[in-house]
Amino acid sequence: MIQFKVGVMSDSFRLAPRDGIRKAKEVGADGVQVYAVHGEVSPDLMDKPTRSNFRHFCDELGLELSALNGDMGGHGFQRVGDNPAKIEDSKRIVDLAADLGTHVVTTHIGVVPEDSQSPNYQILLAACRELAHYAARLGVVFAIETGPEKATTLRTFLDDVGSLGIGVNLDPANLVMVTGDDPVQAVHTLRRYIVHTHAKDGVKLQACDPVQVYGAFAQGGIGALDFGKLFQEVPLGQGSVNWDRYLKALSDIGYKGYLTIEREVGDNPEQDIRTAVTFLREKMAGL
Repeated sequence: MIQFKVGVMSDSFRLAPRDGIRKAKEVGADGVQVYAVHGEVSPDLMDKPTRSNFRHFCDELGLELSALNGDMGGHGFQRVGDNPAKIEDSKRIVDLAADLGTHVVTTHIGVVPEDSQSPNYQILLAACRELAHYAARLGVVFAIETGPEKATTLRTFLDDVGSLGIGVNLDPANLVMVTGDDPVQAVHTLRRYIVHTHAKDGVKLQACDPVQVYGAFAQGGIGALDFGKLFQEVPLGQGSVNWDRYLKALSDIGYKGYLTIEREVGDNPEQDIRTAVTFLREKMAGL
């Protein structure tokens, strides 16, 4: 039997932060990932006593904080003029993660080009090196979410960053929906860097350009892209992710972290998340 901890992105319930965390406990999760850029659980609104109180709140529910979501949105770190402010904001989220007792901050950084000599690659590299070195000093990992580029490209980039403070939040659905990459092979390619995963499923409907896809997200979020013609997020087990092989691969590389359920669409996210918790536990019990 394979055993991973099951988490939930509390924002997926579309509730206030603490209500979402309570709901995560109710559906049987072991931990939660919380959005930390704006709102109640953000550096601006959490002084030291508030941070201590929040840790106590999660402890009382018996929930771990699997990660903070530090996604700055927009174009990630692709625009050099925006990066000084975004890097400083990200460092404050890393500080928050350390205070709240989690060692992972996840984010999208933008699309990593295949050409390591391209200006965009070098811009991303400089930003991630600074953040990774900062995070490492605090025992935190700045984890890049998979999706915009092939796993092999991301692996080369991570090797170039060259820090213990850089890692991967592996989202198998992003890989199958956008790049058409195999999540199982991605596990082996990225094995030394995986510190957190999202449990999400999807299908690719037609070929698409990741730069255009993530550019549309940057300009206006999901509403700016008719993504339904390109790919579709679906409940766990109904998409192209081979969960038996994927979970086995995570086990084979010695991964010990979370499968954190993310549900970004759907009319009844609570029911989808409940079903996902059951799905993952049954899958693990059968392997």
